[in-house]
Amino acid sequence: MQSPKNMRGFTLLELLVVVVIIGLLAAFVAPKYFGQIGRSKTQIAKAQIESFEKAMDQYRIDVGSYPTTSQGLVALFAQPNNVTNWNGPYLKKGIPDDPWGKPYVFASPGKNGREYDISSLGADGKENGTKEDADVTSWN
Repeated sequence: MQSPKNMRGFTLLELLVVVVIIGLLAAFVAPKYFGQIGRSKTQIAKAQIESFEKAMDQYRIDVGSYPTTSQGLVALFAQPNNVTNWNGPYLKKGIPDDPWGKPYVFASPGKNGREYDISSLGADGKENGTKEDADVTSWN
C-alpha cells in the first residue's frame, strides 16, 4: 500500500480542461445531430405519402374512383358506407399521423390540378414554411 504522499491524481485545472473540451465537442456535434432529426422526419412524411398514393391507386382500381374528401384517408383502411367492390384494407395498419403528430391533410378532388391532394403541414402545422416547417405534399 502506498502512502498518501506517493499517490497521484488529477488536479482541478486538468479536470476543467477536460470539461471544456467535452463542452466544445458537444457544441459542434449537437446542432448537426438535431438537424438530421428534422430531415429524417421530412423523409418519413414523404415515404408515408407515397404509401398512401399506392394504396389510393389500388382503391381506385377496385372501386372505380378515389375516396372523397368526406371519406378521407380512412377509406383506405375501413370500408366506407355505400361503396361496392371495396377489397381492402389497402394499408396494413391504420392511417398514421405525420411524423410531427398531426393528421395528414386530404382533399379530393385536389386543388392543384390533381384528382386528390395529400399533405403534411410540417413541424409548425401551418401552410408553407421552410426547413422542418416546410409542407410535404403529394404533388411535389
